[in-house]
Amino acid sequence: MKTATKLGLLSSLYLSQGLPFGFFTQALPVLLRHQGLSLPAIGLSHLLALPWALKFLWAPLMDRHGSARWGRRRGYILPLQCLSAGLLLSLALPADAVDTRWLMAAILGVNLLAATQDVATDGLAVQLLTPSERGWGNGIQVAAYRVGMILGGGVMLAVFDRTGWRVTFLALGATLLAATVPIALHREQPSPPPERQSLGLAWWWTHPGATTWLALLVAYKAGEALATGMLRTFIVDQGLSLTDIAWMLGGVGFAAGLAGALVGGSLVTRMGRRRALVVFGGIQAAAVLLYALVASGPASRPLLALACAVEHVASGMATATLFTAMMDRCRPDHAATDYTVQASLVVLATGAAAALSGFSAQALGYAGHFLLSALLCVAGTLCVAPAFSPRRGLPPEVSEVSP
Repeated sequence: MKTATKLGLLSSLYLSQGLPFGFFTQALPVLLRHQGLSLPAIGLSHLLALPWALKFLWAPLMDRHGSARWGRRRGYILPLQCLSAGLLLSLALPADAVDTRWLMAAILGVNLLAATQDVATDGLAVQLLTPSERGWGNGIQVAAYRVGMILGGGVMLAVFDRTGWRVTFLALGATLLAATVPIALHREQPSPPPERQSLGLAWWWTHPGATTWLALLVAYKAGEALATGMLRTFIVDQGLSLTDIAWMLGGVGFAAGLAGALVGGSLVTRMGRRRALVVFGGIQAAAVLLYALVASGPASRPLLALACAVEHVASGMATATLFTAMMDRCRPDHAATDYTVQASLVVLATGAAAALSGFSAQALGYAGHFLLSALLCVAGTLCVAPAFSPRRGLPPEVSEVSP
Protein backbone atom coordinates (compact mmCIF):
# COMPACT_ATOMS: atom_id res chain seq x y z
CA MET A 1 0.00 0.00 0.00
CA LYS A 2 1.32 3.45 -0.91
CA THR A 3 2.23 5.85 1.87
CA ALA A 4 -0.39 8.39 0.78
CA THR A 5 -3.10 5.72 0.88
CA LYS A 6 -2.05 4.66 4.37
CA LEU A 7 -2.09 8.25 5.62
CA GLY A 8 -5.51 8.90 4.05
CA LEU A 9 -7.03 5.85 5.74
CA LEU A 10 -5.52 6.67 9.12
CA SER A 11 -6.63 10.30 8.79
CA SER A 12 -10.28 9.25 8.44
CA LEU A 13 -10.04 6.93 11.44
CA TYR A 14 -8.43 9.42 13.81
CA LEU A 15 -10.75 12.20 12.62
CA SER A 16 -13.63 9.88 13.54
CA GLN A 17 -12.30 9.60 17.10
CA GLY A 18 -11.78 13.34 17.40
CA LEU A 19 -15.34 14.27 16.42
CA PRO A 20 -17.22 13.08 19.53
CA PHE A 21 -14.25 13.66 21.83
CA GLY A 22 -14.01 17.26 20.60
CA PHE A 23 -17.64 17.86 21.52
CA PHE A 24 -17.08 16.31 24.92
CA THR A 25 -13.88 18.20 25.78
CA GLN A 26 -14.45 21.55 24.03
CA ALA A 27 -18.15 22.23 23.55
CA LEU A 28 -19.61 20.53 26.63
CA PRO A 29 -17.59 22.49 29.26
CA VAL A 30 -18.70 25.75 27.63
CA LEU A 31 -22.35 24.68 27.62
CA LEU A 32 -22.17 23.48 31.22
CA ARG A 33 -20.58 26.77 32.32
CA HIS A 34 -23.35 28.70 30.58
CA GLN A 35 -25.81 26.62 32.60
CA GLY A 36 -24.11 27.78 35.80
CA LEU A 37 -22.21 24.64 36.85
CA SER A 38 -19.27 25.16 39.20
CA LEU A 39 -15.65 24.77 38.13
CA PRO A 40 -15.10 21.57 40.21
CA ALA A 41 -18.26 20.00 38.70
CA ILE A 42 -17.12 20.79 35.18
CA GLY A 43 -13.65 19.46 35.95
CA LEU A 44 -15.09 16.20 37.28
CA SER A 45 -17.08 15.71 34.05
CA HIS A 46 -13.77 14.73 32.45
CA LEU A 47 -14.11 11.42 34.31
CA LEU A 48 -16.56 10.41 31.57
CA ALA A 49 -13.45 9.77 29.48
CA LEU A 50 -12.45 6.93 31.84
CA PRO A 51 -12.80 4.23 29.10
CA TRP A 52 -9.82 5.81 27.34
CA ALA A 53 -7.68 5.13 30.40
CA LEU A 54 -8.99 1.58 30.94
CA LYS A 55 -8.86 0.29 27.36
CA PHE A 56 -5.61 -1.58 28.08
CA LEU A 57 -7.72 -4.10 30.02
CA TRP A 58 -9.39 -5.47 26.87
CA ALA A 59 -6.61 -4.69 24.37
CA PRO A 60 -4.92 -8.13 24.78
CA LEU A 61 -8.19 -9.87 23.89
CA MET A 62 -8.53 -7.72 20.77
CA ASP A 63 -4.92 -8.50 19.81
CA ARG A 64 -5.58 -12.20 20.19
CA HIS A 65 -9.03 -12.49 18.61
CA GLY A 66 -10.16 -10.97 15.33
CA SER A 67 -12.35 -11.64 12.32
CA ALA A 68 -10.75 -13.62 9.49
CA ARG A 69 -13.44 -12.43 7.08
CA TRP A 70 -13.56 -8.73 7.92
CA GLY A 71 -9.95 -8.28 9.03
CA ARG A 72 -8.17 -8.57 12.37
CA ARG A 73 -8.43 -4.80 12.99
CA ARG A 74 -11.12 -3.73 10.52
CA GLY A 75 -13.54 -6.28 11.99
CA TYR A 76 -13.58 -4.19 15.17
CA ILE A 77 -13.30 -0.70 13.72
CA LEU A 78 -16.20 -0.80 11.27
CA PRO A 79 -19.04 -1.92 13.61
CA LEU A 80 -17.80 0.18 16.53
CA GLN A 81 -17.72 3.33 14.43
CA CYS A 82 -21.23 2.66 13.11
CA LEU A 83 -22.50 2.15 16.67
CA SER A 84 -20.92 5.45 17.76
CA ALA A 85 -22.66 7.26 14.91
CA GLY A 86 -25.98 5.64 15.84
CA LEU A 87 -25.64 6.71 19.48
CA LEU A 88 -24.92 10.32 18.47
CA LEU A 89 -27.88 10.33 16.08
CA SER A 90 -30.14 9.05 18.88
CA LEU A 91 -29.38 12.23 20.83
CA ALA A 92 -31.15 14.16 18.05
CA LEU A 93 -34.47 12.36 18.69
CA PRO A 94 -35.80 14.52 21.59
CA ALA A 95 -37.64 17.58 20.29
CA ASP A 96 -36.40 19.80 23.13
CA ALA A 97 -33.09 20.03 24.96
CA VAL A 98 -31.42 16.72 25.78
CA ASP A 99 -31.78 15.58 29.39
CA THR A 100 -28.44 16.11 31.14
CA ARG A 101 -28.36 12.61 32.62
CA TRP A 102 -29.06 10.97 29.26
CA LEU A 103 -26.46 13.23 27.63
CA MET A 104 -23.81 12.18 30.16
CA ALA A 105 -24.70 8.49 29.75
CA ALA A 106 -24.51 8.79 25.96
CA ILE A 107 -21.13 10.54 26.15
CA LEU A 108 -19.83 7.74 28.37
CA GLY A 109 -21.12 5.19 25.84
CA VAL A 110 -19.53 6.97 22.89
CA ASN A 111 -16.25 7.20 24.79
CA LEU A 112 -16.37 3.44 25.45
CA LEU A 113 -17.00 2.66 21.78
CA ALA A 114 -14.40 5.14 20.52
CA ALA A 115 -11.75 3.99 23.00
CA THR A 116 -12.27 0.38 21.93
CA GLN A 117 -12.09 1.39 18.28
CA ASP A 118 -8.87 3.23 19.06
CA VAL A 119 -7.24 -0.01 20.24
CA ALA A 120 -7.81 -1.58 16.83
CA THR A 121 -6.91 1.62 14.96
CA ASP A 122 -3.59 1.98 16.77
CA GLY A 123 -2.79 -1.67 16.04
CA LEU A 124 -3.58 -1.08 12.38
CA ALA A 125 -1.40 2.06 12.32
CA VAL A 126 1.63 0.28 13.81
CA GLN A 127 1.08 -2.59 11.38
CA LEU A 128 0.81 -0.32 8.30
CA LEU A 129 3.54 2.26 8.98
CA THR A 130 7.23 1.50 8.53
CA PRO A 131 9.68 3.12 11.00
CA SER A 132 10.58 5.79 8.43
CA GLU A 133 6.87 6.62 7.92
CA ARG A 134 6.03 6.96 11.60
CA GLY A 135 6.95 10.63 11.95
CA TRP A 136 4.61 11.69 9.17
CA GLY A 137 2.08 9.05 10.21
CA ASN A 138 1.82 10.41 13.74
CA GLY A 139 1.83 13.99 12.49
CA ILE A 140 -1.14 13.13 10.29
CA GLN A 141 -2.71 11.20 13.15
CA VAL A 142 -2.56 14.14 15.55
CA ALA A 143 -3.59 16.61 12.83
CA ALA A 144 -6.60 14.52 11.79
CA TYR A 145 -7.62 13.98 15.40
CA ARG A 146 -7.41 17.72 15.99
CA VAL A 147 -9.46 18.43 12.87
CA GLY A 148 -12.08 16.06 14.28
CA MET A 149 -11.93 17.78 17.67
CA ILE A 150 -12.35 21.21 16.09
CA LEU A 151 -15.29 20.01 13.99
CA GLY A 152 -16.87 18.32 16.99
CA GLY A 153 -15.98 21.13 19.39
CA GLY A 154 -15.63 24.63 17.94
CA VAL A 155 -17.70 24.14 14.79
CA MET A 156 -20.48 22.22 16.55
CA LEU A 157 -20.55 24.87 19.26
CA ALA A 158 -21.28 27.47 16.57
CA VAL A 159 -23.91 25.16 15.05
CA PHE A 160 -25.51 24.72 18.47
CA ASP A 161 -25.53 28.49 19.02
CA ARG A 162 -27.57 28.92 15.84
CA THR A 163 -29.71 25.77 15.61
CA GLY A 164 -29.83 23.93 18.96
CA TRP A 165 -29.34 20.30 19.99
CA ARG A 166 -31.11 18.41 17.18
CA VAL A 167 -29.19 19.77 14.21
CA THR A 168 -25.93 19.59 16.18
CA PHE A 169 -26.20 15.86 16.87
CA LEU A 170 -27.54 15.11 13.39
CA ALA A 171 -24.46 16.83 11.97
CA LEU A 172 -22.13 14.96 14.34
CA GLY A 173 -23.61 11.55 13.52
CA ALA A 174 -23.72 12.18 9.76
CA THR A 175 -20.11 13.38 9.68
CA LEU A 176 -18.99 10.29 11.58
CA LEU A 177 -20.81 8.04 9.11
CA ALA A 178 -19.14 9.82 6.18
CA ALA A 179 -15.73 9.26 7.79
CA THR A 180 -16.50 5.52 7.97
CA VAL A 181 -16.41 5.11 4.18
CA PRO A 182 -12.58 4.67 3.83
CA ILE A 183 -12.36 1.83 6.37
CA ALA A 184 -15.43 0.21 4.79
CA LEU A 185 -13.59 0.16 1.43
CA HIS A 186 -10.25 -0.96 2.92
CA ARG A 187 -9.15 -4.57 2.52
CA GLU A 188 -6.88 -5.52 5.41
CA GLN A 189 -4.04 -7.94 4.80
CA PRO A 190 -4.29 -11.07 6.99
CA SER A 191 -1.88 -11.31 9.92
CA PRO A 192 -1.48 -14.10 12.48
CA PRO A 193 -2.37 -13.46 16.13
CA PRO A 194 0.46 -13.44 18.71
CA GLU A 195 1.17 -16.30 21.06
CA ARG A 196 -1.23 -16.34 24.00
CA GLN A 197 1.47 -16.57 26.63
CA SER A 198 3.21 -13.39 25.41
CA LEU A 199 0.15 -11.14 25.65
CA GLY A 200 0.40 -10.40 29.35
CA LEU A 201 0.94 -6.83 30.52
CA ALA A 202 3.79 -7.99 32.78
CA TRP A 203 6.24 -7.43 29.91
CA TRP A 204 5.81 -3.68 30.38
CA TRP A 205 6.75 -3.87 34.03
CA THR A 206 9.73 -6.21 33.71
CA HIS A 207 11.78 -5.19 30.68
CA PRO A 208 14.80 -2.92 31.39
CA GLY A 209 14.13 0.81 31.27
CA ALA A 210 10.35 0.41 31.69
CA THR A 211 10.03 2.49 34.86
CA THR A 212 11.59 5.65 33.49
CA TRP A 213 9.74 5.31 30.17
CA LEU A 214 6.36 4.87 31.86
CA ALA A 215 7.14 7.83 34.14
CA LEU A 216 7.69 9.96 31.05
CA LEU A 217 4.32 8.89 29.63
CA VAL A 218 2.59 9.89 32.87
CA ALA A 219 4.30 13.26 33.25
CA TYR A 220 4.89 14.60 29.74
CA LYS A 221 1.35 15.81 28.91
CA ALA A 222 -0.14 16.11 32.42
CA GLY A 223 0.77 19.77 32.88
CA GLU A 224 -0.81 20.82 29.62
CA ALA A 225 -3.94 18.78 30.44
CA LEU A 226 -4.24 20.55 33.79
CA ALA A 227 -4.12 23.88 31.95
CA THR A 228 -6.53 23.08 29.13
CA GLY A 229 -9.00 21.42 31.53
CA MET A 230 -10.03 24.94 32.53
CA LEU A 231 -9.23 26.74 29.28
CA ARG A 232 -12.82 26.71 27.95
CA THR A 233 -14.30 27.98 31.22
CA PHE A 234 -11.56 30.63 31.36
CA ILE A 235 -12.57 31.83 27.90
CA VAL A 236 -16.24 31.89 28.94
CA ASP A 237 -15.37 33.92 32.03
CA GLN A 238 -13.48 36.37 29.80
CA GLY A 239 -16.89 37.35 28.40
CA LEU A 240 -16.71 35.82 24.92
CA SER A 241 -19.90 34.66 23.21
CA LEU A 242 -20.42 31.07 22.02
CA THR A 243 -19.73 32.15 18.44
CA ASP A 244 -16.53 33.95 19.48
CA ILE A 245 -15.39 30.86 21.40
CA ALA A 246 -16.19 28.69 18.39
CA TRP A 247 -14.08 30.97 16.19
CA MET A 248 -11.17 30.91 18.62
CA LEU A 249 -11.22 27.14 19.03
CA GLY A 250 -12.39 26.25 15.54
CA GLY A 251 -10.44 28.86 13.60
CA VAL A 252 -7.32 29.72 15.56
CA GLY A 253 -7.15 26.32 17.25
CA PHE A 254 -7.74 24.39 14.04
CA ALA A 255 -5.05 26.15 12.00
CA ALA A 256 -2.48 26.21 14.80
CA GLY A 257 -3.02 22.61 15.94
CA LEU A 258 -2.90 21.31 12.38
CA ALA A 259 0.32 23.18 11.67
CA GLY A 260 1.93 22.02 14.92
CA ALA A 261 1.12 18.36 14.33
CA LEU A 262 2.46 18.41 10.77
CA VAL A 263 5.60 20.33 11.72
CA GLY A 264 6.27 18.03 14.67
CA GLY A 265 5.70 14.93 12.57
CA SER A 266 8.02 16.15 9.83
CA LEU A 267 10.83 17.12 12.23
CA VAL A 268 10.84 14.19 14.64
CA THR A 269 12.83 11.83 12.41
CA ARG A 270 15.31 14.55 11.48
CA MET A 271 15.83 15.74 15.07
CA GLY A 272 15.60 12.35 16.76
CA ARG A 273 12.95 11.32 19.26
CA ARG A 274 14.79 12.43 22.40
CA ARG A 275 15.82 15.89 21.19
CA ALA A 276 12.39 16.56 19.69
CA LEU A 277 10.65 15.64 22.95
CA VAL A 278 12.89 18.01 24.91
CA VAL A 279 12.56 20.94 22.50
CA PHE A 280 8.83 20.61 21.95
CA GLY A 281 8.21 19.97 25.65
CA GLY A 282 9.98 23.24 26.48
CA ILE A 283 7.89 25.11 23.92
CA GLN A 284 4.77 23.53 25.39
CA ALA A 285 5.67 24.80 28.88
CA ALA A 286 6.27 28.32 27.53
CA ALA A 287 2.93 28.23 25.71
CA VAL A 288 1.03 27.33 28.88
CA LEU A 289 2.85 30.15 30.67
CA LEU A 290 1.32 32.55 28.14
CA TYR A 291 -2.11 31.69 29.52
CA ALA A 292 -0.92 32.71 32.99
CA LEU A 293 0.20 36.06 31.59
CA VAL A 294 -3.17 36.58 29.89
CA ALA A 295 -5.05 35.67 33.08
CA SER A 296 -2.97 38.02 35.25
CA GLY A 297 -3.92 41.14 33.25
CA PRO A 298 -7.02 42.82 31.85
CA ALA A 299 -9.08 40.87 29.32
CA SER A 300 -7.49 41.06 25.88
CA ARG A 301 -9.02 39.11 23.02
CA PRO A 302 -5.99 39.44 20.66
CA LEU A 303 -3.58 38.29 23.39
CA LEU A 304 -5.87 35.38 24.25
CA ALA A 305 -6.02 34.36 20.58
CA LEU A 306 -2.22 34.53 20.37
CA ALA A 307 -1.81 32.35 23.48
CA CYS A 308 -4.36 29.88 22.11
CA ALA A 309 -2.50 29.67 18.79
CA VAL A 310 0.92 29.15 20.38
CA GLU A 311 -0.39 26.49 22.77
CA HIS A 312 -2.09 24.55 19.96
CA VAL A 313 1.08 24.60 17.84
CA ALA A 314 3.22 23.45 20.78
CA SER A 315 0.77 20.75 21.80
CA GLY A 316 0.56 19.41 18.25
CA MET A 317 4.35 19.14 17.94
CA ALA A 318 4.82 17.52 21.35
CA THR A 319 1.97 15.05 20.90
CA ALA A 320 3.06 13.89 17.43
CA THR A 321 6.59 13.29 18.74
CA LEU A 322 5.43 11.41 21.84
CA PHE A 323 3.16 9.15 19.77
CA THR A 324 6.00 8.39 17.36
CA ALA A 325 8.26 7.38 20.25
CA MET A 326 5.47 5.21 21.64
CA MET A 327 5.17 3.34 18.34
CA ASP A 328 8.91 2.61 18.47
CA ARG A 329 8.36 0.66 21.68
CA CYS A 330 5.68 -1.62 20.22
CA ARG A 331 6.42 -5.23 19.33
CA PRO A 332 4.99 -5.75 15.81
CA ASP A 333 2.88 -8.78 16.73
CA HIS A 334 1.57 -7.09 19.92
CA ALA A 335 0.97 -3.67 18.39
CA ALA A 336 -2.55 -3.05 19.74
CA THR A 337 -1.67 -4.15 23.28
CA ASP A 338 1.71 -2.41 23.52
CA TYR A 339 0.52 0.89 22.10
CA THR A 340 -2.69 0.81 24.15
CA VAL A 341 -0.83 0.24 27.43
CA GLN A 342 1.23 3.35 26.73
CA ALA A 343 -1.69 5.41 25.48
CA SER A 344 -3.80 4.42 28.49
CA LEU A 345 -1.13 5.74 30.85
CA VAL A 346 -1.09 9.04 28.98
CA VAL A 347 -4.88 9.27 29.07
CA LEU A 348 -5.02 8.29 32.73
CA ALA A 349 -2.53 11.01 33.65
CA THR A 350 -4.11 13.70 31.49
CA GLY A 351 -7.63 12.72 32.55
CA ALA A 352 -6.72 12.91 36.23
CA ALA A 353 -5.10 16.30 35.67
CA ALA A 354 -8.17 17.59 33.82
CA ALA A 355 -10.49 16.25 36.53
CA LEU A 356 -8.51 18.13 39.18
CA SER A 357 -8.20 21.30 37.11
CA GLY A 358 -11.41 22.83 38.49
CA PHE A 359 -10.21 22.52 42.08
CA SER A 360 -6.86 24.05 41.14
CA ALA A 361 -8.43 26.98 39.29
CA GLN A 362 -10.86 27.65 42.13
CA ALA A 363 -8.13 27.56 44.77
CA LEU A 364 -5.38 29.44 42.92
CA GLY A 365 -7.31 31.58 40.47
CA TYR A 366 -6.77 31.25 36.74
CA ALA A 367 -3.32 32.91 36.73
CA GLY A 368 -1.99 30.68 39.52
CA HIS A 369 -3.58 27.63 37.93
CA PHE A 370 -1.85 28.19 34.58
CA LEU A 371 1.46 28.94 36.32
CA LEU A 372 1.27 25.63 38.20
CA SER A 373 0.46 23.89 34.91
CA ALA A 374 3.52 25.41 33.22
CA LEU A 375 5.76 24.16 36.05
CA LEU A 376 4.33 20.65 35.64
CA CYS A 377 5.09 20.86 31.90
CA VAL A 378 8.72 21.62 32.77
CA ALA A 379 8.80 18.65 35.15
CA GLY A 380 7.47 16.39 32.41
CA THR A 381 10.14 17.57 29.99
CA LEU A 382 12.85 16.79 32.54
CA CYS A 383 11.73 13.13 32.44
CA VAL A 384 12.84 12.76 28.80
CA ALA A 385 16.58 12.25 29.34
CA PRO A 386 16.33 9.39 31.88
CA ALA A 387 13.64 7.69 29.76
CA PHE A 388 16.06 7.35 26.84
CA SER A 389 18.97 6.06 28.91
CA PRO A 390 19.54 3.16 29.13
CA ARG A 391 17.93 2.00 25.89
CA ARG A 392 18.29 -1.72 26.41
CA GLY A 393 15.28 -3.99 26.30
CA LEU A 394 13.52 -2.03 23.52
CA PRO A 395 12.36 -3.48 20.20
CA PRO A 396 15.19 -3.66 17.61
CA GLU A 397 13.87 -0.92 15.32
CA VAL A 398 14.12 1.72 18.07
CA SER A 399 17.88 1.97 17.80
CA GLU A 400 17.57 2.53 14.07
CA VAL A 401 15.15 5.47 14.20
CA SER A 402 15.68 7.11 17.58
CA PRO A 403 18.98 8.98 17.74
